Amino acid sequence: MPFSRQDIAQRAAREIPPGSIVNLGIGLPTLVADYVPPEHEVWFHSENGLLGMGPFPYEGDEDPQLINAGKQTVTVVPGGSFFDSAQSFTMIRGGHIDVALLGAMQVSQRGDLANWSVPGGKTLGIGGAMDLANGCRRVIVLMTHVSKQGEAKLLQECTYPLTAVGVVNRVITDLAVLDITEKGFKLVECAPGVSPEQVRETTGADVQR
Repeated sequence: MPFSRQDIAQRAAREIPPGSIVNLGIGLPTLVADYVPPEHEVWFHSENGLLGMGPFPYEGDEDPQLINAGKQTVTVVPGGSFFDSAQSFTMIRGGHIDVALLGAMQVSQRGDLANWSVPGGKTLGIGGAMDLANGCRRVIVLMTHVSKQGEAKLLQECTYPLTAVGVVNRVITDLAVLDITEKGFKLVECAPGVSPEQVRETTGADVQR
């Protein structure tokens, strides 16, 4: 049975070393914080100017001035800090963020990332994804293995506009966990009940064992 969204988030949480500084991208990555043990003392960063982002607030406790990059209301853990966007992006571009968890529409076998624009669709701008993809020490993508139309999203070459070239280290999908290597996609593990053959059949590039 393929991973659910919560399963993907829980699996991604295992990728975060204790004491790390982590940026969570918009969408699926925001779920990951729920599965990181508090004793691991992971610091969550938001590019709009927050380090020490806590869990989502309970209904009725929201503060509209405390939001993440996706404009969702959040909380702040003790010791959290606020700063302007310039300082936040200096942290990113300076290599001070250990892990970035990002969503994607496509990833190539070389680790190219496309996660900001669909040809013919509404485009708001590349935003901070370009900086996060290039500036963070490790980039892990969380995504579904195929599109709603059943098209492969892991490809030899991305067909959507690129966010960054050769930056993705690992991909966690609803079907499998794969690494990006010099030889392309390498299968690390399959979701429960999913076979390596299913992973290969739904991937638009060769998958190494």
